Amino acid sequence: MKKYNILIITLIISNLAFSQKKSKKDYLVTLKTNFGTMHVVLFDDTPLHKANFIKLVNQKFYDSLLFHRIIDGFMIQGGDPNSKNAKTGDKLGNGGGDLERIPYEFKQNHIHRKGALAAARDSNPEKKSSACQFYIVQGKKLTDDEVTVASQRNSMNYTTPQRAEYMILGGTPRLDNAYTVFGEAIDNLDLIDTIAKQPKDSADRPKSDIKMSMTVKKMRKKKITKKFGYKY
Repeated sequence: MKKYNILIITLIISNLAFSQKKSKKDYLVTLKTNFGTMHVVLFDDTPLHKANFIKLVNQKFYDSLLFHRIIDGFMIQGGDPNSKNAKTGDKLGNGGGDLERIPYEFKQNHIHRKGALAAARDSNPEKKSSACQFYIVQGKKLTDDEVTVASQRNSMNYTTPQRAEYMILGGTPRLDNAYTVFGEAIDNLDLIDTIAKQPKDSADRPKSDIKMSMTVKKMRKKKITKKFGYKY
């Protein structure tokens, strides 16, 4: 598999980001699984991740890949290209290492609340993201005191609305300032719960394969808001 050239991606997103600021349209990703469908929007202020993800979806990269790691109360993870034809018991999670990693783009306005779409990564000091592996946050509901403790540990200054999201919706604040959040699910968050609670092995791989497929379509923002209640 060929490596992605960050310089080429940068040229792609420079036009994408510029047009998005004035555009009345946005990209809507449809994620289908064995257990149902959810829709995802990608953030303009994480342009490298957005352009890369759209490119992979258009290339059908994710079709027939698995959610290979699930942890109830934490997240569901997929995007390992080695999972496409994986046999039962195969250890997954290291695929995609031949692709050039994406520079860190964490923004403090995009936290790890439930439904957040974020890029997986290894322990590299630059916090660069995997070019293909991602996770969707499930997390847990926190108390105000727990959010305060998390903010002290991860050097975050949470706004009142962000605190409310962690308390009412839930999430995993300990990942803030460490992994890039580049999008969010805008409907059917219960699908995350359904996938996360499936039986799994000692490596957190579901015992029954959970396959995915994705498509992306450019739509009017007003239509996305009307259909899903998502506000820009």
